[in-house]
Amino acid sequence: MDILTYKPETPFVLETGGVIKDLKIAYNTFGTLNEKKDNVVWVCHALTANSNVPEWWGKVAGEEGLFKPKDYFIVCANILGSCYGSTSPLDINPETGEPYYDDFPFFTMRDIVRAHILLRQHLGIDKINVCIGGSCGGHQVMEFALMDPGVIDNLVLVVTSARETAWSIAIHTTQRMAMESDGTWGQKHPKAGEAGMKTARGIGLLTYRSHQAYVDKQTDDDPNVIDNFRASSYIKYQGEKLANRFNAYSYWHLTKALDTHHIGRGRGPIPEVLKSITSNTLVIGVDTDKLIPFTEQEYLAAHIPGARLGRIETPYGHDGFLMEQETVAALVKQHLNL
Repeated sequence: MDILTYKPETPFVLETGGVIKDLKIAYNTFGTLNEKKDNVVWVCHALTANSNVPEWWGKVAGEEGLFKPKDYFIVCANILGSCYGSTSPLDINPETGEPYYDDFPFFTMRDIVRAHILLRQHLGIDKINVCIGGSCGGHQVMEFALMDPGVIDNLVLVVTSARETAWSIAIHTTQRMAMESDGTWGQKHPKAGEAGMKTARGIGLLTYRSHQAYVDKQTDDDPNVIDNFRASSYIKYQGEKLANRFNAYSYWHLTKALDTHHIGRGRGPIPEVLKSITSNTLVIGVDTDKLIPFTEQEYLAAHIPGARLGRIETPYGHDGFLMEQETVAALVKQHLNL
């Protein structure tokens, strides 16, 4: 499906004061907005995903998913800074006439969500029936509810937390150090930092899956192997795979945006902020998640009024929200009585 683009007429002023003069928001829609305009499902994607939801979460939203285009108007916007169509470090800086690369302005999680809100208004959507997202997408969903109060009827927060923890920030910092140590980092071309990004991806994958998942899937059958282990090949392959579809400057800036996630910033104590959420909320966690542990979802469910808590049991760790799509869909279906 062809990606769509919306370009606001006015400059986009970032939370920290920077300005993007010619913001573009890439997005996909699936299905049709009904006459009552009450069938909107807004999906917020994770860090390096794209706006083509059925491609990566088809059992949740897609022809074979819980939310089918024949019944719902599904919207997913590519996040600011990503290299999948929205304004990113690969775009032309109007001040210089050259791509931004590492000069791209600093942006936050709230800037990402403010772009979503601009798109919502552009599409003439007054109410969102369901807003759902996992990991970085869950961060967006939470901010969406807080920044656009009264718009979202049902929230589904998957493997997310009220703030980016010190553990996650340390991981992201290590990933950026890997990219910065690449000798090409800072150079003005789209392949700069690519080798470092492969390493950064490997670091991330250590937190996306569980110990048991690696043991079960990446253990060598031959006990005599002393080099070129299956686990080594897997990590290298995943690094190459990301390098073939993503950009190091986008990856660097997106991890910086992740670090800014803190719903209490400028609002007050987190428990009080969570208490202000009025949407019907389902929180879903994964029992083996070591990036955003299940305790974080328990905390959310304990402080959001009336929230329900769902638990996915899987060896896949944080990636369980992608690997166990049918379970995610089943939990949402039960919660919404669909």
